[in-house]
Amino acid sequence: MTDGDADDCDAAGDSADGEGDASPVVTRGDVEDARRRLDDVAHRTPLDTSRTFAEMSGAASLGLKLEGLQRTGSFKIRGAYNAMAQLSEAEREAGVIAASAGNHAQGVALAGEILGIDATIVVPEVTPAAKIAATRGYGATVLVEGDIYERSYEYAVARAEETGETFVHPFDDAAVIAGQGTVGLELLEQYPAMDTVLVSIGGGGLIAGIGTAVAAADRDVRVVGVQPEGAAHAGPSLAAGEVRELDDVDTVAEGIADTRLSETTLALAREVVDDVVTVSDREIAAAVALLAEREKTVAEGAGAAPLAAALSDWLDLTDTHPAVVVSGGNVNLTDHAELTRTGLFELGRYAEARLALAAWPSQVGDVVEAVTAEGAELDTLERARRTATDHPNRTPVTVGIEGRDADHLDGVLTAVSELDGVSVVERSTADATSDASRG
Repeated sequence: MTDGDADDCDAAGDSADGEGDASPVVTRGDVEDARRRLDDVAHRTPLDTSRTFAEMSGAASLGLKLEGLQRTGSFKIRGAYNAMAQLSEAEREAGVIAASAGNHAQGVALAGEILGIDATIVVPEVTPAAKIAATRGYGATVLVEGDIYERSYEYAVARAEETGETFVHPFDDAAVIAGQGTVGLELLEQYPAMDTVLVSIGGGGLIAGIGTAVAAADRDVRVVGVQPEGAAHAGPSLAAGEVRELDDVDTVAEGIADTRLSETTLALAREVVDDVVTVSDREIAAAVALLAEREKTVAEGAGAAPLAAALSDWLDLTDTHPAVVVSGGNVNLTDHAELTRTGLFELGRYAEARLALAAWPSQVGDVVEAVTAEGAELDTLERARRTATDHPNRTPVTVGIEGRDADHLDGVLTAVSELDGVSVVERSTADATSDASRG
C-alpha cells in the first residue's frame, strides 16, 4: 500500500461508525454516500433473471447483474469516480495517475473527463492497442511503461511521489471500495428474493464493497467469492487470516489475475465473505459461451467466472436465489470468439478433427455436404501442415464442427469417416481435455 492509500484508509476509519481502531474501513453509510455521488454518473445496470441458468444450477431463481452495460463496460467507474470526486481542489489541480491494463484505466479516465481532472494511465507493453485507444478516447494520457503490470504499477507510484499526482488504486482504497459497493445496494433493491451473491475476486475491492452493502441489509445474504484456479489466493488468505501472495498467476480471466488481496480488502473480506470457490479456465470459457448464447451478453472471463461457479459442482445452490455479478464485458472480439469456441468444446458441443483426404480439393465439398446433412455446422476447414505421421499420399485437413451435443458430434464424424477416400485420423474430445486440465 502506498502512503496515499494508507491516508485514504485512515480517513475512512475516522469517519466510520464506532471508535478507535475497531472502526471498519468502509461502512454501509460510505456506500450510500457513494451512491449519491454516482447518481447522475453511473448507470443503474439491469438485473435480468434467467430461468435457463436457474434450472442448470438447481436454483429456485437466478439473477444476472449486468455490469458489462455500465459506462466503460465494467463496474470500475463506480469506484474511480467516488474516489476522485472527493479530492481537494489542490489534488484535482495536480491530477491523478493510475496503473492498469484494462477496466480500471477506463474508469479513471472517464471520471477524470467528467470531473475535469487530468488523468495519466500507465499501462504495460502487452496492453492491446484497442484498450489504449479507448482509454485515450476519454481524454487520459497513456504512458506505456514496463513489460508486465507490476512494472507499470511501480512506475506510476514512483511518478506520483515525484509529481504530486494522486495515485488511484484499483482496489486498495476505501473510497474505491465504497463506490464498488453500490452494486450491492442496487442488488438489494432489484432482487428482493436474493439470498446469495456470487462475485469475482481479483484484488478484492468489488466483493469487499458488495459484501459491506449487503451485510447491513435486513435479510441474510450469503456472499461467495469466485477465483480462477490459476489465481486462487483469496481462500488461503482468509483461512490463514493474513495476506497470502502468489508468485505468479495463470488464467484466461485477466481482469482478476491479481496475485494478492490488500490488507484493506482482506480485513473487510474476513467480515463479509462467507465462502470462496475456484473454477477452471475451461469452466469460465463455458460460461462465456452460455452468456453469449442464452443471455446475448458479451462477457470477459472475469465477468463470467461467477456464472461458472454457479453452474459448477463446487457450489450447491439448490432451491436458493443467487445473484451473479457479471462484472464486465471488455474483451477483444477475436479473443471472445476463441473463448466461446473453447466454451462450446467444454460443453461437448464442439469437436475438432484431423482428416485425411485422398483427393484434394475436390473432396472438400463432400465433407461440407456430410456435415450439413447431419444438421451440424462446419465452423472451420483448412489444409493442415503435413507431419511425419501423415499418410504420404493423403492431404491432411483440420475441421471444427459445432453440434447439439457429444452424441450428435460423434454421429457427424462417423458420417464423414464413411465418405470414400476420407478418414478421421484424430479427434479432440471435451472429456479428454477436461480430465487432463484437472489432473
